[in-house]
Amino acid sequence: MGTSSGKAILLGEHAVVYGVPAIAVGLGKGATATAEHGEGIIRVGERAAKARDESELGRGYGALLDAVGLDAANVTCSLEIPAGVGLGASAAIAVAVARAVLSLIGEANPSLDRVVDVAMAWERVFHGNPSGVDAWAAAHGGCVQYTRGSGIKPIHVARRMPLAIGVAGPPASTKVMVEGLARLRDKKPEMVNKSLAGIESLVKNAALCIEAGDLIGLGKLLDLNQMLLSGLFLSTEEIENACAWAREAGALGAKLTGSGGGGCVIALAEEDPEPILKAWQSRGLSCFATAVAADAAKGAR
Repeated sequence: MGTSSGKAILLGEHAVVYGVPAIAVGLGKGATATAEHGEGIIRVGERAAKARDESELGRGYGALLDAVGLDAANVTCSLEIPAGVGLGASAAIAVAVARAVLSLIGEANPSLDRVVDVAMAWERVFHGNPSGVDAWAAAHGGCVQYTRGSGIKPIHVARRMPLAIGVAGPPASTKVMVEGLARLRDKKPEMVNKSLAGIESLVKNAALCIEAGDLIGLGKLLDLNQMLLSGLFLSTEEIENACAWAREAGALGAKLTGSGGGGCVIALAEEDPEPILKAWQSRGLSCFATAVAADAAKGAR
């Protein structure tokens, strides 16, 4: 069996593609997969495909099997988070399937590097040129800083971080959004590079806030990151409204999480995210609460 975590990016999405660090948190639920020897069928919920057929699911699974060095195996995977809304569902599936298949061939406790390497073969089929942050967060969980090419660095969480996550409109394709920013950077390199530098500064300060338990400071940085993402044409009216409603309900900060263009908004609460959830629910948004636990072993409060 293989398991994984969904993820939310606190700061740094899109910029991470260009070498800027990003901070991601595990959601505590993601995907579970089982594998057995067979002809190469993968089932994810109600979807099914055969490895290396012409479907996206089949091609992704085939790429994953090739990365493992296995011709065929049957896999069944269940997903516990909504797909296509910026919560790393694809990476959660990839990591869970990778662990299940690796276990099938005798690798019961593969390293994170091994799991991520296999999962990224899947991710490249679905997302073109993904940064890898989703796969690392899915494999590791907790709170991590990710830099492309360098992997992850766990971040000490000094104070529990209560979060509300809401779906603020139809999801957008990560591949399309990443390619759109790349085109904008080709046309306006100075503007985009200044934004990327600004996001890098926010990420570095956010890591310090998390390690110090400064949720108020972290919330302000979330808002600033959202402002920069909006300036890169990655936000939508629905996302902006959801962020505003969250702040009105007491959120310390709110921003899109993931590729943008739709999908999810993440909001940081000081103690209880329930007022944020009620504000969103009253306007018809689907949402849920989660939290990043403090590192009790390090004396966190």
